Amino acid sequence: MNEPNGESIEIRIEPIEDEHAGELLTLRRAAFVTEAQAYGDPNIPPLTQTLNELREDLSRGDVVTLGAWSGHRLVGSLRVEFDGDKATLGRFAVAPDQQGRGIGTQLMYAILPHLPEETSEIWVFTGKDSKQNIALYTENDYEDQQDEVAGKLTYAYLRKILAEQGKD
Repeated sequence: MNEPNGESIEIRIEPIEDEHAGELLTLRRAAFVTEAQAYGDPNIPPLTQTLNELREDLSRGDVVTLGAWSGHRLVGSLRVEFDGDKATLGRFAVAPDQQGRGIGTQLMYAILPHLPEETSEIWVFTGKDSKQNIALYTENDYEDQQDEVAGKLTYAYLRKILAEQGKD
């Protein structure tokens, strides 16, 4: 992957284990504070989740959380929850100083081998006004499905249908 100045940085993507829970919590808070400010809501779930709640989530059998590391630093993460033939992406976070370098796109594709065989569609949601997030999803074949209001926020829900062969 290339940095804006053309230098290459190496990213390693693998499931996040409990030993990295504190680092994951820190990454998510750094990544989501900008979104919370944009919506005027400091109580969005990624900012209010406790370390114990995060550890419980990491231990669930129906959830996979991937981390992207640059050296020893966690620079991105993606949580996927499975429910029958549906997977839902959430808590998609990239360190603020690393955004725009393709880490998010790499995470979206890295999750594919972790999906259960029966998965036929992937859903994602983001704030309706999060134009950069929506652009990332639509560039990667997600289609707008619906909007839903929750408190002060309006969420946009997007879906990607997976191909039978190779889960494109």
